[in-house]
Amino acid sequence: MVIGVPKEIKNNESRVGMTPAGVFELVKNGHRVFVQSTAGIGSGFSDQDYKMVGAEIAASLEEVYQKAEMIVKVKEPIEQEYPLVKPNQVVFTYFHFASSEALTRAMLDSGSVCIAYETVEDKDGSLPLLTPMSEVAGRMAIQQGAKYLEKPIKGRGVLLGGVPGVAPGKVLVLGAGVVGVQAAKMAAGLGAHVTILDVNMKRLRYVNDVMPPHVVTEYSNEYNIRKHIKTHDLIVGGVLIRGGKAPNLITRDMLKDMHPGAVIVDVAVDQGGCVETSRPTTHQDPIYIIDDVVHYCVANMPGAVPYTSTVALTNVTLPYVLKLADQGWEKACAEDAGLAKGLNVLHGELTYQGISEAFGWNETMV
Repeated sequence: MVIGVPKEIKNNESRVGMTPAGVFELVKNGHRVFVQSTAGIGSGFSDQDYKMVGAEIAASLEEVYQKAEMIVKVKEPIEQEYPLVKPNQVVFTYFHFASSEALTRAMLDSGSVCIAYETVEDKDGSLPLLTPMSEVAGRMAIQQGAKYLEKPIKGRGVLLGGVPGVAPGKVLVLGAGVVGVQAAKMAAGLGAHVTILDVNMKRLRYVNDVMPPHVVTEYSNEYNIRKHIKTHDLIVGGVLIRGGKAPNLITRDMLKDMHPGAVIVDVAVDQGGCVETSRPTTHQDPIYIIDDVVHYCVANMPGAVPYTSTVALTNVTLPYVLKLADQGWEKACAEDAGLAKGLNVLHGELTYQGISEAFGWNETMV
């Protein structure tokens, strides 16, 4: 199979879809790999690194899409890439369709085969291709939240860990999934007081077992959310609805109850956000303020640490890329039910229920 690895062109996105080590494995299995020139530079990989393992360097984005039977990338195609996606071409990436009707319609119109990293499942029901980026984003949420709590950046002026004689900051984490647990771990490591909310009691029991005593678990409901936002300095939104839109757990009217200068880091913004006032931002312009509450809603947070993120992502995507390349998407998905759940769009038809529900569509599922 001919695989294409384009350069990411989303704002400040420095990750790349495949490391040289991943390309080496594909070439070893007899596949051709076209890597767009300078695609890996942001992650620390030169064109020469790719050439040494057998990749062919493509001069342009258009060349990669034209030659490839399967595109392997990190982020969803953006508007200028829509016309480049061909009928029957496999596109394997993070799509997060439920957050963009325009992207969904463009991929439906393309006639391509869209396999979304974020809905591929493991045998235990976990999301193996989403997990590493959720781990990165969860840890980064505290790193960024701590920074934007600083007064020069319009935050409250609170040091999360406190100092002797001064109480630590308070962190509220919505969701006890991968993002939430990693955020709680980082916040607890800084010495902050952490409250983590979820509707899944099994997850809360797990968190209670593995976290230190200054991480407190509570059941998630509107009453508890309204209670805690009044006293917490940093709120991390880490709620995931598989393939669907995240619920608005914090509404606009709740912001008035928060401390002026409190910070919201909505990691769920890729899926529409779990805060009503969330809208996607970029690393170049990461925050905005509504009702004196700082919102950090960067839609590709792991892109800020591209070396770590690219290596972590290739570690988990490569086995699936090899399977798709060796067997073709039809046989690979027929033999791997978890991979088949990654099929979101197929030859102009939606194949994932959560997407049509997010837009209120009634398309027939195939």
